[in-house]
Amino acid sequence: MQALNIPVLSTLPCDVQPAVLLCDRHPADSVAFTVIDADLASVDLDYATLKTRSEQAAALFAARGIKPGDRVATLMGKSAELLYALLGLWRLGAVHVPLFTAFATPAIEVRLKGANARLVLADPVQRHKLDSLAYPVLGTDELVAALDAQPTGFVPATRSLDDPLVEIFTSGTTGTPKGVQVPVRALEAFDTYFRYGLDVTDTDTFWNVADPGWAYGLYYGILAPLFAGRRNLLLATGFSAELCWAVLEKFAVTNLAAAPTIIRSMRASQPQGVPGLKLAKASSAGEPLDATTIAWSLDTLGVPVRDHYGQTEMGMCIVNGWAPEVIDTIKAGSMGRPMPGYSAAVLLTDTDECAPAGTRGRVALEVAGSTMLWFNGYSADPVRTAERYTADGRWYLTGDAGTMDEDGYIFFSSRDDDVIIMAGYRIGPFEVESVLAEHPLVLESAVIGVPDQLRGEVLVAHVVLKDEATGSTELTAELQALVKNRYAAHAYPRRITYATELPKTPSGKLQRFILRERESLQE
Repeated sequence: MQALNIPVLSTLPCDVQPAVLLCDRHPADSVAFTVIDADLASVDLDYATLKTRSEQAAALFAARGIKPGDRVATLMGKSAELLYALLGLWRLGAVHVPLFTAFATPAIEVRLKGANARLVLADPVQRHKLDSLAYPVLGTDELVAALDAQPTGFVPATRSLDDPLVEIFTSGTTGTPKGVQVPVRALEAFDTYFRYGLDVTDTDTFWNVADPGWAYGLYYGILAPLFAGRRNLLLATGFSAELCWAVLEKFAVTNLAAAPTIIRSMRASQPQGVPGLKLAKASSAGEPLDATTIAWSLDTLGVPVRDHYGQTEMGMCIVNGWAPEVIDTIKAGSMGRPMPGYSAAVLLTDTDECAPAGTRGRVALEVAGSTMLWFNGYSADPVRTAERYTADGRWYLTGDAGTMDEDGYIFFSSRDDDVIIMAGYRIGPFEVESVLAEHPLVLESAVIGVPDQLRGEVLVAHVVLKDEATGSTELTAELQALVKNRYAAHAYPRRITYATELPKTPSGKLQRFILRERESLQE
């Protein structure tokens, strides 16, 4: 078992005003975000602007009947309007439900239903996805048009540390997506990573590239910068590696946080890099970082990209931290050591005892020793919540397998479950399999992740067809389009294999690991 000897304890009072913590307490003229468009034109948003606009947004939401504790979803890209809306919701005491803009209507609907959303805020280009759903919608254009007519001075709501700020959904191997309620007290955990893992200082130009529809982008691209009063860049357009290089250069970014896919895309587009960068710290999260990319970043960017580990349910907790207090030897292939505020171990597979050094087991956090651990269960799902803990409640089980060496460095091995990590996004195979089952020719399917040089993993589907149907190029295209249209554009199977049967246990449980083993033998 390993924990850094740096105590991190909560200093927040029992009741707080989130809008004050995230906005009002910071200097009014301090820049909170720089929003950048595709032409690299930019707009600075200071805290005075965020305060005024979020007061108006809170008044608008209240006028539409939104109350403290109500869930309001956002189907929005990175923009000033997103920031006004989020701070307006938190000023009112409402709960934000992030929706990834690549989701199709059915994936959106299941999350709105799971959260019991009262309202959806949507960009104009996203609104058509909501036309068939019975939820009130407020378009971003309508929001902007209505703000000027709203009064300022909205009194910030007071919330307890256990009241939720966010309800975000994460996919698992079976069943519907799981709702994770992110409480107010998680802000200190996010700040701990911002401070020790990323080491964002007041002299840094920080850029978190991740999408705020997912945990890493929301926790550490929106919430942590607001809590700490540190500026972040928001690129309000689609990603391209060339644009990424341009932002790094023009805005003299010194501290970069991105998924490994972003770094690999940059490497593919400009293997020799761009001269004159100011980068001093670079970090990645969402999937394991390969040694080749780390070596390239050191040679080309001038700094190694450091691997960090976390989950939607708890944020980042095991890091190769940049802060002077935690920096130590960086071991190749390791995701680091437990961050201050966390105590981690690798447990044996068949018992809840700590595994000997170098022995593969289950990566776990010790609940009593992890003062920043904020996960308090999945929304209305006690069964899947219980699966996250050992029987005695001592350990939180991450669901990942790995090893710990004699110095306390943890090395990722694999998922314990079947969640697929593609370009930093976690994809539950059950959701993709459920969409494939809608096709009239599909009897059953199994979706797995296979290694991919750029994205980390991509989806491969093994499909059993009904009756005498046979697979074809045309059917493969149909199934891929079905997943794009019914689940998410980024999560379609890159390859579909047609089979007569799928490997199962005697009780009928699907054994995806056998399919993964077969794939590895074919490489």
